[in-house]
Amino acid sequence: MSIFDSKLWIKDLDTVLPVLPELSRLGGQNVMITGAAGLICSAVTDTLIRYNETHDNKIQIYAAGRSKQKIIDRFGEFFERDYFHFVQYNSYRSDNDFPFIADFIIHGAANSSPKKIIEEPVETMLGNFMGIKYLLDFARESRSERVLYISSSEVYGKKSKEEASQEQDYGYIDILMPRNSYSIGKQAAEALCASYADEYGINTVIVRPGHIYGPTANKTDDHISSAWAYDVAMGKDIVMKSDGAQIRSYVYCLDCASAILKIMLCGQKGKAYNVSNPDSVISIKEMAQILCNAGGVELRMGVANDEEKKRFNPMSNSSLNSTSLIELGWRGCFDAETGFNNTVKILRETLYL
Repeated sequence: MSIFDSKLWIKDLDTVLPVLPELSRLGGQNVMITGAAGLICSAVTDTLIRYNETHDNKIQIYAAGRSKQKIIDRFGEFFERDYFHFVQYNSYRSDNDFPFIADFIIHGAANSSPKKIIEEPVETMLGNFMGIKYLLDFARESRSERVLYISSSEVYGKKSKEEASQEQDYGYIDILMPRNSYSIGKQAAEALCASYADEYGINTVIVRPGHIYGPTANKTDDHISSAWAYDVAMGKDIVMKSDGAQIRSYVYCLDCASAILKIMLCGQKGKAYNVSNPDSVISIKEMAQILCNAGGVELRMGVANDEEKKRFNPMSNSSLNSTSLIELGWRGCFDAETGFNNTVKILRETLYL
């Protein structure tokens, strides 16, 4: 059963569209989205699909990914629409063929799995850096209007203060710790975007999402918010293996999607923007309890083994200040309780399990 069969998912899509009156500017434009089947970019793609299904002037969607079948499975009947185009793409390769002009590029393809980051730190760094490098070169050839790079809040590292990070706040990152291949790879990719903007005039903008969750997550997603959402949707208790005191900026996938599109169309060239919903800055334990309440299950305590501890995000407070984003006219539509409740309901409704 497709996520588009969920009436609640369609309702959520219709909730975010009014936040994006600027989408009309994309009518007739080619928008390329890498990582189109992933947690974040599938929500971006769904938002554009819903816009097309409710408007006449269609946005041409170029959904890029490694597996055509995965894209077909994810987007179902919309894969056959005249406005939907599949693009074979691998962020690790330099020989991707793009036989079209991209007016806008949203780059979201990256390895963000905590488990894979530990197992493949080399591929994680190279995928981050080289993936955006080849797309920036393509943008030069296409004379693209804008390239949006999806980075991460992990670029901020460990902070000496507990306030929410603003875009200019950078802390300490141990460059000799392989777990940090992800955060350092993201930093390097951001620097490359700024360098292409300065030297070649490429119109780049950077997005730093908080902790994104939602029913667009794959069942194998090992981020804790995704894994727990699937657990409670299946009626399993949550087992928390820390004190849960860490503060995070949790953002429902559709709020993240609307923020990305708002920044792409309204953001300042060369600037980075945090994506955080002020109504969803909570602790891991609070997030776990909301999920338990949504699923009617219990929160239990456990002990992490050494392998699990390696995957932990070392930041005690990775909350983000979203003032710059809000000043663009963006607003979050889903607080933490609504977003996590809807996630569990949609997972159950669509039999994603």
